Amino acid sequence: MINVVGLGQNRENMTLGALSAIQDSDVIVGYSKYIDSISDLIEGKEVIKKGMGDEIKRVEMAISKSLEGYDVAIVSSGDPGVFGMANVLFQILSKYNANIEVDVYPGVSALNYSASLLGAPLHDFAAISLSDLLTPLSEIKTKLEYSLKANLIIAIYNPISKSRKEPFKLFKDLVLDIRGPDTLIGIVNSESYPSKVSVVRAEDLIEEKINMSTTLIVGNKMTYLDEGYMITPRGYVIKSRLNPLAVDFYERYFQGKTPKGPNTECGYYPCHEHGQYCDFCYCPFYPCGDKSTGGKWIKGKDVWSCEDCMWVHKKENIDCIKSKFDDIVKEPNDLIKNKKELLKLRRECILKNNSKI
Repeated sequence: MINVVGLGQNRENMTLGALSAIQDSDVIVGYSKYIDSISDLIEGKEVIKKGMGDEIKRVEMAISKSLEGYDVAIVSSGDPGVFGMANVLFQILSKYNANIEVDVYPGVSALNYSASLLGAPLHDFAAISLSDLLTPLSEIKTKLEYSLKANLIIAIYNPISKSRKEPFKLFKDLVLDIRGPDTLIGIVNSESYPSKVSVVRAEDLIEEKINMSTTLIVGNKMTYLDEGYMITPRGYVIKSRLNPLAVDFYERYFQGKTPKGPNTECGYYPCHEHGQYCDFCYCPFYPCGDKSTGGKWIKGKDVWSCEDCMWVHKKENIDCIKSKFDDIVKEPNDLIKNKKELLKLRRECILKNNSKI
């Protein structure tokens, strides 16, 4: 029996399954640093330590001990299936003419651990290692390019080392070129405990703050920072009654009696800024509850403020909204009834125009 055990990022988030597998194993095999972190759990067991880069040797030793009749645990930091020891084991195991039972015990991966410290940055995401020790730099570039263009959150593993700096430079250049300088990047350095956590804009990301114990979480085009937390909204519907003035506006809208473009004759113009388009004087997505475009909650009042949001008053966004709006909303009550479809349209237009404001 071979148990492939994910230790998580620290003792506080090790799973009960991982603890049980270690207790039930006669032999513990792993990288010295990981073995040392569980020294109190493996007293009296045979311990085989190997250095970084000796992954195949660790696997071969584990298989050898298993063939001798011992229950063996190969320990790996984080999750053994995410840039861990599970892949190596199964790749090597198939060359043996033996029926060895294998159990994999997942652990809290670096991306999950990092996300928990940053707030709620994950939505659809990719995990990419910048290590080019085994992977061609051209392949890493392709993965980064497609993930960035697809608006995926990206968890970056192995971002940099003393001898390996080119992949990090490539990564930063691609982020700046494809997503822009304001892209939020969460930095979690687990070199010490508790981990050091910060969030920077892409243009402010410097290699001096990054090492092999760092995980980076790259936000997408809708990720925002709120009171220190990195948040990627998912588009949940927040229910609200229609303001009577909004009802009147949309009744006139469907009669073709509302203004188009800047309504300079309005006594309130500009309610946001000069040049604003007033086609949607009353936002059809209200309240979106999404701070990525500048709105915010007025604390303690249960009111969503659009004061700092100019998004719905930009011509390119209005053109995108109108391309489908009349198919979703036929009369004012549809603003409530079809809110989910409206929010999906809003998200589509944000991503299409690559613009938050």
